[in-house]
Amino acid sequence: MTVAYKDWQFKRHGRVLAVREWGPATGAPIIALHGWLDNVASFSLLARNLSRVRLIALDFAGHGFSDHLSGGQSYYSWDHVADVYALLDVLALKRVALLGHSLGAGVASLLAGAFPTRISHLFLIDGLVPLTYPEDDLPTLMAKALRRNARLSGRSLKPYDSFDQAVAVRINSRWPVNEEAAIHLLERGLRRTEQGWVWRSDIALTQPSLVRMSEAQLRTFLQHLTMPVLLVMAKGGEELALIAPLLNEIADLTLHTLIGSHHLHLEHEPAKLISAWINERLVEA
Repeated sequence: MTVAYKDWQFKRHGRVLAVREWGPATGAPIIALHGWLDNVASFSLLARNLSRVRLIALDFAGHGFSDHLSGGQSYYSWDHVADVYALLDVLALKRVALLGHSLGAGVASLLAGAFPTRISHLFLIDGLVPLTYPEDDLPTLMAKALRRNARLSGRSLKPYDSFDQAVAVRINSRWPVNEEAAIHLLERGLRRTEQGWVWRSDIALTQPSLVRMSEAQLRTFLQHLTMPVLLVMAKGGEELALIAPLLNEIADLTLHTLIGSHHLHLEHEPAKLISAWINERLVEA
């Protein structure tokens, strides 16, 4: 079942940012933020069960139908935060809920920590904050990133011969998804050229970041989360072990673990549960 949606765009500093909306304009607004190398179609399944919600999903810069940064520039979570903040202004929304998966969860937590009075609820799926690194390692990591990025400069990926070939690769990737989910993501994530099917996402997204945040910095953002936080993690996944030491920093946290993959929201049964929990919290508000 496909739920009706509308696509639109806005500009920030001359860059086009793409948006997809589901649900009634009068519904409770939720800004949905996808994961790394995904796009707004990541939320297609949740939208089916959030019919009374105004679900507004943003293609991050370099993803989906949003413009790439120029000249192979690096992509940072705080730049995505600024784009989401600009989206709130375009929508003239003073207070919203945020829904984030993986990378999007980290972006949502940063924005909510910076502007806690503007965020009513925080709904996070298999992610909490950007990856953390020991402060003593940051100079070495910067050096490694500079050397690797120099090697990767100008690199391009080989096109796929067919859409089906790309779907098969996505199904069996590091973060596997089912066929239905792969088709949803790739219908927006690929474009056809004379050479074959190629990714719309910017190859610069695969380059390591030059600047990273420390655990101490991210703990401070979590301490500023005054809104209710619903965190849904994949049971036994590596992400849960990574964020476990940070959970005590969140004042009002509900944690659920579900059997499933990193893309829980693209699996039917977990998606139904996540949607139900979101609906419950919005009704209670």
